[in-house]
Amino acid sequence: MLIITISIFVCVTLGVMGLYWLMFRPTSAATERLKSMGGAGGVGLPASVVAEDSAVGALAERMASPLQRLAPPSAAEARKVQKELMNAGFRSEGGPIVYRGLQLFSLVFFPGAVAFGCAVLGRPLSSAFIYIAIAVGVGGYLPRFVLKRLIARRQLRLRWGLADALDLMVVSIEAGLGLNAALVRVGEELREVHPDISEEFEMCNLEIRVGRERDEALRNLSERAGVDDLKSLVAMLIQADRFGTSIARAVRVYADSLRTKRRQRAEQAAQKAAVKLLMPLALFLFPTLFIIILGPAALNLMDTLGTL
Repeated sequence: MLIITISIFVCVTLGVMGLYWLMFRPTSAATERLKSMGGAGGVGLPASVVAEDSAVGALAERMASPLQRLAPPSAAEARKVQKELMNAGFRSEGGPIVYRGLQLFSLVFFPGAVAFGCAVLGRPLSSAFIYIAIAVGVGGYLPRFVLKRLIARRQLRLRWGLADALDLMVVSIEAGLGLNAALVRVGEELREVHPDISEEFEMCNLEIRVGRERDEALRNLSERAGVDDLKSLVAMLIQADRFGTSIARAVRVYADSLRTKRRQRAEQAAQKAAVKLLMPLALFLFPTLFIIILGPAALNLMDTLGTL
């Protein structure tokens, strides 16, 4: 027990010292000059994109850089993590480093906290190992679970906002705007209602403005979103642009089909609600009803049988 307590104290002390060094280490003159040159001017980005380069993100990236150098991931794993982070809405170049640092921190923090708690409570060594093993599993799976939940929620918001965006795009194109101007208009109008789809359209427009081909910018849009409906829309827009067909007519037809698909998804979710309510009703409501209805009769029956 004494060895475990001393080991935990040493690990916590070293961790605090390393955190202090990473937080308050002075930056080099070259880094400061690069930051000043980058902030002097450039293309205006959306506010949500600029917000990613905050002090918290810089601190997390600085903390994760030593871990990245000690255990660098493979190229395929880095590309996969980068794509998943883009699907979740994190586009920073240091995102995979920060995510890997959070994974390693979670993998160390939860077992350390459980070991410290077992040492304080005086748990036996055999049961402490079981709790620590469970904490290792939780710490290794928790960042992945949180990332998957963020991806699912963002893709759901994109999927529900795409139908409104297409209706507005049809109106804009039929009013005489081009596809690029229609993307800008849709992004501006839906900024408050559907900020995720607005942000994606603004990013696509910025890529076109800096000189990237429209086909490539649209493909990047579908890769960042990871939504099947948006991928189909991008493929339809690229095909209509390549063969010279009417973009407004194609978008209108696709908007009608997407609106029908959204109504079918709503009906499917409504049909699933009854099945999802079955388990809570069976576990919580029905036993309570049985106790309220049959409880007095059972008490009367017990009294009657007791007097015999």
